Amino acid sequence: MAQFDDRRDAFEKKFAHDEELRFKATARRNKALGLWVADQLGKSGADAEAYAKSVVMADFEEAGDGDVIRKVKADLEAAGVSVGDEAINRTMIELMEKAIRDIQAGG
Repeated sequence: MAQFDDRRDAFEKKFAHDEELRFKATARRNKALGLWVADQLGKSGADAEAYAKSVVMADFEEAGDGDVIRKVKADLEAAGVSVGDEAINRTMIELMEKAIRDIQAGG
């Protein structure tokens, strides 16, 4: 029975660790996405950082990426900047891959 408890505890710890890494990678990806969109909107410096933070915060509205995608699309459209869904999705995938690599590298 003790072996079962040890295995269960190890599994729970690994699951919690993986979820924490996923959360960090998603937040890092969202910040990078916010900076990318800020550049598309012509923002720089503190304005770009503030916009990136708003993208990170938008992710807490609902589960999944839908809330982030809706925010950046609406902001781009409101500014008259044409960026297609494919470009946004591709950028999100690339930025998530980079965020994961950076976290794995200890950065």
